[in-house]
Amino acid sequence: MKIYRLHEKQRLPISMKAAWDFLSNPANLKEITPDYMGFDIISGGDKSMYAGQIIQYIVTPIAGIKTKWVTEITHVKEGDYFVDEQRFGPYALWHHKHFIHEIQGGVEMEDIIDYKLPLGILGQLAHPILVKPKLKEIFEYRKSKLTELFGTY
Repeated sequence: MKIYRLHEKQRLPISMKAAWDFLSNPANLKEITPDYMGFDIISGGDKSMYAGQIIQYIVTPIAGIKTKWVTEITHVKEGDYFVDEQRFGPYALWHHKHFIHEIQGGVEMEDIIDYKLPLGILGQLAHPILVKPKLKEIFEYRKSKLTELFGTY
């Protein structure tokens, strides 16, 4: 059983409150997700993050194949971090920690994602040529979009 990790950081010239208000609003996820992903919230995205919140999405990650993704917000420390875990979706495991750290002149956002692919050895073979590059591309888009919205640190 291979578990992969994606660890990303981004600095923005905004306050902790501004960062939290944006990131803890599920509706903003669509704005920082590439359009080709066909990201739409079906339910549960009408309130700021809280522990126990279930959010259902439709995403189109590969070849126009629509996929339902259900996450639970399992932990929230107001203004500091939250954790989402996949309950149903394309991964065998998805555990995503979102941290906001105050730094001089702004914030540093940190994402730590631990994930496992389905399909055993086939999933492991797909990881370096399909999954890992796609996740990196999505996070690069997000970084670009957040810089466009909030400026460069």
